[in-house]
Amino acid sequence: MNDVTDRQDEVLAFLAEPATHSGHAVKRIDTHAASVFLAGDRVLKIKRAVRFPFLDYSTLDKRKAACEAELAVNAPYAPEIYRRVVAITRQANGALAIGGDGPPVEWAVEMQRFDEQRTLDHLAGEIDDALADSLGHAVAAAHARAQPVEPKPWIAALGSYIDEHATAFRERSQVFPRIEVDALACDTRAAYDRIVPLLQERGRRGLIRRIHGDLHLGNIALIHGKPVLFDAIEFSDIIASGDVLYDLAFLLMDLLERRLAVAANIVFNRYLNESRRIEDLDGLAALPLFLTIRACIRAMVTAARMDRAAAADRPAIAKSAQAYFDFAKWAIAPAQPAFVAVGGLSGTGKTRLARMLAPGIGPMPGAVIVRSDVERKALFGIGETERLPEQAYTAAVNARIYAMLADKARRIVAAGHGVIADAVFAQPVERAELAAAAKAAGVPLHGLFLTANLQARLARVGARRSDASDATADVARAQENYDLGSLDWRLIDASGTPEETAATARAALD
Repeated sequence: MNDVTDRQDEVLAFLAEPATHSGHAVKRIDTHAASVFLAGDRVLKIKRAVRFPFLDYSTLDKRKAACEAELAVNAPYAPEIYRRVVAITRQANGALAIGGDGPPVEWAVEMQRFDEQRTLDHLAGEIDDALADSLGHAVAAAHARAQPVEPKPWIAALGSYIDEHATAFRERSQVFPRIEVDALACDTRAAYDRIVPLLQERGRRGLIRRIHGDLHLGNIALIHGKPVLFDAIEFSDIIASGDVLYDLAFLLMDLLERRLAVAANIVFNRYLNESRRIEDLDGLAALPLFLTIRACIRAMVTAARMDRAAAADRPAIAKSAQAYFDFAKWAIAPAQPAFVAVGGLSGTGKTRLARMLAPGIGPMPGAVIVRSDVERKALFGIGETERLPEQAYTAAVNARIYAMLADKARRIVAAGHGVIADAVFAQPVERAELAAAAKAAGVPLHGLFLTANLQARLARVGARRSDASDATADVARAQENYDLGSLDWRLIDASGTPEETAATARAALD
């Protein structure tokens, strides 16, 4: 062994001893590039003395710099987790100490310990609508803080990943059939070539940033009921750079691959609602490629585990890798976008129906929902659940809101993605404007108009809590006098349960 390895072995043995941690039991976790020690309420993470094409921790100075970079990158995401960089020192008597006054022989990132069983990969089955919504909030907030980077190197690197993945897959022909690898590489390359101008434009607009870089469920912890992102990439400026939608795509892919389509759609819509970037609607054209590349990365990394696995474990690992590969094939050939509108008087259940339909309207991860109530609140610069005065509901404001809905819906579908427009749509001119938007995007409009009696509508309006709608019982009663004009949308009886309404609506769309 060389001196570096000997010294690291001594440090690792020292950190594995309960006596080093006031007698607390120690749990050690090793990865290809780090060793992590969990004891009591503290975590210490050591960089291993290794060198790979994508990272170099071969010297003490480089490992110190990597620890400092990890702290700097991750503290903004998770200040409640990341504490400091601390030296492992050699004391005068020859013993090792954590943060002693002797010369450093190693460096560690010190963190606050949390329940390692409370990361979202362990809690995937518990991701309900509320947690998914919070997750979308968290990612949008992280991206709002992220700083733009020079886009050209990342755009070039993204293209290089396609060839790297194809080469890696071909070396494992027993897992990935060669003909399918070649077809996926061809389709992925074609998609990349199509969207390079889009990526260049997004780079000019500052949407290629220093991102998390490894945003899967295993790197999100549930702490005090809130999702906290951690373990962002620090060892490579290129891997830690990317389009914000590319970062989001890793999380969406992870949710979808686990059959959590509803959660993925909620995360997706909350993210878009929070970021409020019109450019991201055009940017949806890149999402199939982003999902594909993220799935390819996971397929490649999973397959690599076979080299270190016991023979009995390899079939299960191969099956997992194949599942990611199949996901990549599915994502790169997205379904045709659907343009759906859900109208109806207040209390007919439009928003609930839109949310129930959205996960099943392709492409992945389901339709974007554009809702008049949300757009109105954003126009006036207030939170979704704050109330607006009557002046926010004039004919002029209504016309502006419906024009915004039509424009957003057109952009989404033109980018190749599905959309659901959610509004009352009581006026023929409002429905005609949406039909014109669909025509401009080159797709048919599927209009659904929900109906329910006044008693049912009043009950639903009265039961609302923390919702973007400002409709009251008086508003619902006044709408009974609306002249809807000629309705060429499909009428959907919404007087039953939400599930019954959804079943009727799906049948109408089919």
